[in-house]
Amino acid sequence: MHLSLLFGCLSLGLLAFFPSLTVASTFEPPNLTSSGLGLLSLLIFIIAYSLVIAEEKLHLRKSKPVIVAAGIMWVCVALAYHQLGLTEQVAVILDHNLLEFGKLMLFLLAAMTFINTMDERKVFAALRSWLVAKGLSLYWIFWITGLLAFFISPVADNLTTALLMAAVLIAVAADRPNYIAMGCINIVVAANAGGAWSPFGDITTLMVWQAGIVEFSQFFALLVPSLVNWFVPALIMSFFLDKGHPVATTERVKIKQGGLVVVVLFILTIAMAVIFHSQFHLPPVLGMMTGLGVLKVYGWYLKQQQSNPTNPDEEEPVGRFDIFNQLQRAEWDTLMFFYGVILCVGALGAFGYLALVSEVLYSVNPTVANVIIGLLSAVIDNIPVMFAVLTMQPDMSLGQWLLVTLTAGVGGSLLSIGSAAGVALMGQARGYYTFASHLKWSWAVALGYALSILAHLWINAELL
Repeated sequence: MHLSLLFGCLSLGLLAFFPSLTVASTFEPPNLTSSGLGLLSLLIFIIAYSLVIAEEKLHLRKSKPVIVAAGIMWVCVALAYHQLGLTEQVAVILDHNLLEFGKLMLFLLAAMTFINTMDERKVFAALRSWLVAKGLSLYWIFWITGLLAFFISPVADNLTTALLMAAVLIAVAADRPNYIAMGCINIVVAANAGGAWSPFGDITTLMVWQAGIVEFSQFFALLVPSLVNWFVPALIMSFFLDKGHPVATTERVKIKQGGLVVVVLFILTIAMAVIFHSQFHLPPVLGMMTGLGVLKVYGWYLKQQQSNPTNPDEEEPVGRFDIFNQLQRAEWDTLMFFYGVILCVGALGAFGYLALVSEVLYSVNPTVANVIIGLLSAVIDNIPVMFAVLTMQPDMSLGQWLLVTLTAGVGGSLLSIGSAAGVALMGQARGYYTFASHLKWSWAVALGYALSILAHLWINAELL
């Protein structure tokens, strides 16, 4: 499993984390959208984000253009505000952005370290080998990988889940390219849909929760609409599947010492983050970092056990495990990308662009606007899109906030490039799962998208 891909794509959903990320709540940014410096900043952002989209072609890490763009754009903000006599306000806005980025980075760093540790302890490899060894038909593997993706992604995030389930498909059907392509589409849709009804399933839901707009338990109202979003295209594709059996395998992977304990610690850490936020009104990042501290203490224990093994047949070399190795394996390009995009979008907010978009987009009908947000996330990705929505703070009901959370989370499934899971699987299943193979079934995914919205409007009508 390639963990740099795992967190690399995850990046495009994170920016909606905080509702007031771009400007201090007591300050209304001036409308400088038609100014020379404002237009220059917008152009710089478009160029930088175009380079991000072309990362696979250019082999230019996504963090590099946005970090450079952020610095230039904030110089433009400083010059524009100086002309208006608002020089001191620039530091206030920028400090606010940096503070929220710090919270976001630490939260993700803790989550990444847990996932890396579980991967190193072979938790994911053991699950994959267990599924492969069951001898199920290809038809049932299609449904089981989709179902597992839907219910694992709310905890393990949609990218991790997609990579794990795709590894199962490739292991059992490497000689069946059409089956793997359809299976990958199923997994991408299921992982994105599963992530939409949990604060931990996707970066966008995480941001909405941390912003305090939707409470932890209220996300569960999206369970049925999310299930519809996955089940409809899966059912359609199932009629066209290869229904044979894969080649039998006897592969067995054993979880390393402490692997299951790490899984339990991760679940407890998630619970701690929820309790810190709901009961003590503390930032969830504090609960995550506390759990990371516990993991590091347990890592010390594992290291001591390996340095003084009681079992002479211990498979691992003495002293091999080191929790700081898992910290180092965090996807720093992703974390730096968040820094760049948060500051870039913050600069656009300082020029008044987000207020302008909010006025145009949400002035007619919030339902239509939120559906459009989901369609945009298939192309632009849900990170900057959702972040912009949270920054604009449109006056919406809880039901509408849940709707935009749903559409931003599952809208990326419409195209293979629209979500972290899709981009990651194009790399992992290269030659099997492509933009064109996904586009072939986009109509079925779009039908699921439309029906999931209708399901939300019907089931959660009292919240709208």
